[in-house]
Amino acid sequence: MVNKGDRNKIYFLIVVILALLGTNAYLYLKDRHQSQRFVTVNTEKDRLKLEVEKIEAELDKVNALNVTLTDKLQEEQKLARAKIAELKLALQNGKLTQGDLNTAQKEVKELREFVKNYSDEIIRLEKENAYLRTQRDSLKKFAYTATQKAGDLEKKNTELEAKVKTGAALKAGNVSIAAYKVKNNGNNIEVIRASTAKKLTINFNIASNALAAKDYHKIYLRVFDPAGNLIADGENLFEADGEQMQYTSSTSISYNDDNTVYKMDWINPNPFIKGTYSIILYADGFTMGKAAIELK
Repeated sequence: MVNKGDRNKIYFLIVVILALLGTNAYLYLKDRHQSQRFVTVNTEKDRLKLEVEKIEAELDKVNALNVTLTDKLQEEQKLARAKIAELKLALQNGKLTQGDLNTAQKEVKELREFVKNYSDEIIRLEKENAYLRTQRDSLKKFAYTATQKAGDLEKKNTELEAKVKTGAALKAGNVSIAAYKVKNNGNNIEVIRASTAKKLTINFNIASNALAAKDYHKIYLRVFDPAGNLIADGENLFEADGEQMQYTSSTSISYNDDNTVYKMDWINPNPFIKGTYSIILYADGFTMGKAAIELK
């Protein structure tokens, strides 16, 4: 039979055992809860790290568009980069409380929203730039086409002006040459011998030309001796047929498109020699007429 003292000891042992069991159960549940909480915290931390990396990649992708940023956008990007670096550093910390995670979650959400708005603005600017580039290229093409057309038109106008100028130039008709001996009394006697000749007289009329200006025209004469040498003063220069030339003599005539016969005298400063002398007349920058005379 168990006495009263032994019974009390048994009760005490039972109470102690129950207390130990309760304590163990409490510690087990607490440890399990903490383990679950630790797992949850680490999982959320890893998720946030990945989210921040995605946000940074998105920012890099947008900046790769090579859009010229405004001062405002440059400052916003600088702030975003600083926030990303701050979050990365915070998430690398091994001891994060639930409060730290809550703060990080909020900041990541704000950062995600900011980068989205920033990306939308950059894409909008890129579209505007693409439109402006298209407009610029279109204007360049239009300007080039207009310039080309203007050049073609100028060329055609130049060609037309040249044709009109050529068409308006005087052309001599019935050009003839006679050699004369000049007597002491001033009388002129036509001769055919070089030894007695002193001057040449060129007679010509002007072909009717409706385009030619009814005005004074400068006539240039070039005389070539039988050897083909030009007889001219080196200082006597004019332009004709697209080049600069020396001339023997010059005069001015009044053209009225009335079949007037014109005369041009040239006194040879040197003795004439036997052979054929040839002459060329020029007017308005073009060849006007030619003729020749043979002296015995």
